[in-house]
Amino acid sequence: MAEDCIFCKIANGVIKTELVYEDDLVAAFKDLHPIAPVHVLIVPKTHIPSVNDADAANQAALGRLFLAARAVAEKFSVAAGGYRIIINNNADAGQEVDHLHVHLLGGRRLGPMLAK
Repeated sequence: MAEDCIFCKIANGVIKTELVYEDDLVAAFKDLHPIAPVHVLIVPKTHIPSVNDADAANQAALGRLFLAARAVAEKFSVAAGGYRIIINNNADAGQEVDHLHVHLLGGRRLGPMLAK
């Protein structure tokens, strides 16, 4: 856990919030500024700043992010209708917190991937 990382603190229970999913490797919680009816962040409990920093030692946690996404989508009843998972990697992609995280978005038709 990185001492100054807000996502590490949330995922490891230092900062209390309602977790919508948790297992030994990842935690998920609602985004504070949702852009869709369902907007959940899924984070590894171990500090990985970005995809560029992931390595073979993180393989289990990386795979678990996707299994957690499936579970969260089912929990919020968006699995059948569809949902989007996004990973922003570094500044140009819009990553705001230096802790790898997956955005799960759903609950309405999401439209095109990027605005023109």
